[in-house]
Amino acid sequence: MILFFLLPLILLTIAAVNFVQIRTPSRTSDLTEEVGVMVPLRNEAENVEGLVATLAAQEGPFHFYLLDDSSEDQTFELLQRFTKGDSRFTVIKGAALNDKWIGKTWALQQLFEVSKEEVLVSIDADVRLSNDAINKAVTALHDARLDFLSPYPRQIAETFGERLIQPLLQWSWLTTVPLRYAESSGQKSMAVANGQFFVVRRSAMESIGGYQRVKHAVIDDVFLARELIKNGSTGTVINGSDIAQTRMYSSWNEIEAGYGKSLSKAFGSIFGAIFVMAFLLATCVAPIMLGLSGNPYGWLGFAAIIGTRVLSALKSRGRVIDAVLHPISIVALVYLTIYSYLMRGSIQWKGRTV
Repeated sequence: MILFFLLPLILLTIAAVNFVQIRTPSRTSDLTEEVGVMVPLRNEAENVEGLVATLAAQEGPFHFYLLDDSSEDQTFELLQRFTKGDSRFTVIKGAALNDKWIGKTWALQQLFEVSKEEVLVSIDADVRLSNDAINKAVTALHDARLDFLSPYPRQIAETFGERLIQPLLQWSWLTTVPLRYAESSGQKSMAVANGQFFVVRRSAMESIGGYQRVKHAVIDDVFLARELIKNGSTGTVINGSDIAQTRMYSSWNEIEAGYGKSLSKAFGSIFGAIFVMAFLLATCVAPIMLGLSGNPYGWLGFAAIIGTRVLSALKSRGRVIDAVLHPISIVALVYLTIYSYLMRGSIQWKGRTV
């Protein structure tokens, strides 16, 4: 029974080390090279004005490439309207989807081919940045002498479903991956990234043919990081909660669709998924069940795993109080993983089946 304490204690130790060591972009610099900022958009009419505003406020030698990926709403027209007269923006009408690609990676490949800058930044349309965010992120890339890095935005969670699931995004890698070792270890199994905000050297991208190797990847960010590491590049995720934020989903239906399209691809195989679900239940749910049965090791394990969530919340500027919901969060995540396998190939996302 002591195992149900030792495993959470190991996770708490990793989380504590990462809490202290994770890179946080805090310094700006006089950037000497041009930086290309790439944004793929599909059916993002509600985000266009806010996106253009957050990019226009950036301080530095940036050029912004915005690509409309065959939107079925007013995205393209709004892009033209809100960027009119600002030479820093290039608005692109994307080509029809190549049937060998998925939508986002096809859009990113087109943006990569149009851009010319040595440092490239890709962000999602729903990300909002502090005015110095891109400068700080690129400066962090140079200071760390890495080939790529991914500033993890603060995840805004309002509804109960969001508060259950969204904090698990950062918690998952903060408690399992020794980040400072991973960034230069060459171990692709330790690759962590978030496509919401991704900074990379063009030379690193050219060495893998742009987005060619991840053209089918629904989880394009992590798979891209794996390919870069496999090819000899260095990099990892960093703490971007002070410079970027986003609200990925606003309802349980959106959460189901968003995670439904990706979780069945996250663990390599169904056997990998079963192992991960079993590990999560053993480390995050079993301890409290054991504690309720009167075993003190269960309560110690529960305290340790809640400690990991507290550290994650403090670092990501999340709700510390939601840490006590962690066992419920894990049960919800297991449900979403099973749902993803049951629904794979039939999830609708941005008007396309994935």
